[in-house]
Amino acid sequence: MVELERVVKSGHSTEQVSQPSRIAAPDEAIGADELQLAARNHGMPLEALHYDITPPGLHYLLTHYDIPVLDAATWRLTVDGKVRRPLVLSLDDLRSRPAVTLPVTLECAGNGRARLNPRPVSQPWLNEAVGTAEWTGTPLASLLAEAGVEPGAVEVVFTGHDHGVERGVEQDYQRGLSFADAAQEEVLLAYQMNGLPLPPQHGFPLRLMAPGWYGMAHVKWLRAITVTDEPFAGFQNARAYRVKNHPDDVGEPVTRIRPRALMAPPGFPDFMSRARVARPGRHLLTGRAWSGLAPVTGVQVSVDGGATWDDADLEPALGRWAWSRWTYQWDAVEPGRHVLLARASDAAGNTQPVDQEWNAQGMANNMAQRVEVHVS
Repeated sequence: MVELERVVKSGHSTEQVSQPSRIAAPDEAIGADELQLAARNHGMPLEALHYDITPPGLHYLLTHYDIPVLDAATWRLTVDGKVRRPLVLSLDDLRSRPAVTLPVTLECAGNGRARLNPRPVSQPWLNEAVGTAEWTGTPLASLLAEAGVEPGAVEVVFTGHDHGVERGVEQDYQRGLSFADAAQEEVLLAYQMNGLPLPPQHGFPLRLMAPGWYGMAHVKWLRAITVTDEPFAGFQNARAYRVKNHPDDVGEPVTRIRPRALMAPPGFPDFMSRARVARPGRHLLTGRAWSGLAPVTGVQVSVDGGATWDDADLEPALGRWAWSRWTYQWDAVEPGRHVLLARASDAAGNTQPVDQEWNAQGMANNMAQRVEVHVS
């Protein structure tokens, strides 16, 4: 509150603390504010696509505000609102309940934003805002049943310990899921990542896991779960994370992950440009594909900039909510520049687009990755 008090005393509004969303001007370079976000957050290096399970230090990370410093011994989770038996639970209480471990692929809703034209100004993701970990926790549905949800429940609101200002609105980070979505059997209150306690940056001591949803739904540093009888109208649902054609539009909410395939870039990189260099010969292209809408059913690869496409070999997924490995043999015969692409399709008939589908916040953009390779 110190910064807000200083701003108020100086006669400025909170809108001047946190700039409203905007679109970059033509040819506008990445600004210092975006670089500051990029320094705090990080994507998964694409060579880490070779791992079935992403090591925690390589998993993508996005934090809206500060990473809270919490003591597991004194931390408590409350379950309240439209329930007959409100609960207050310690970490030991949760760990004593039945545990489930699920491999889950997480992707930031803004993945690919920096490649849009014009560019929405925010965290400047390229393609790397993704990772797959094994998350261990207890099912949320059984906790809600124990609390005794009252008839007429509409939404479940999840509140984190992280606190800040966004577009002039001071807030705890909060997201709501419909009661039907929150009560799905795969939704977990997770306290472990890859078999170890959650790292501080990934939500220690407890976070929500809503498999299939973009990363904004997986609230970290949980402190409260509140059942409501009306839709949640908080900032992160009503104003942020929406697909809109203009910053002032109401737009449609971002929900489940659209199909995407990513390729581990072949060959070796140039230090500055990250352009790839490969020797002539046969190269095994490999990557991962996923969708939160339906199981992935196919991946296609183009080695000529999208002019022609061939089917890749697709392996079984690590689990319903985790990515699948794909491979493709590329005969790099001709020297020169080659542009490689991959695109995924799922069982619901969704196919990853090759060209951008622009929106004002740069959300849920699953435009196909392009990998430039110089064969020499």
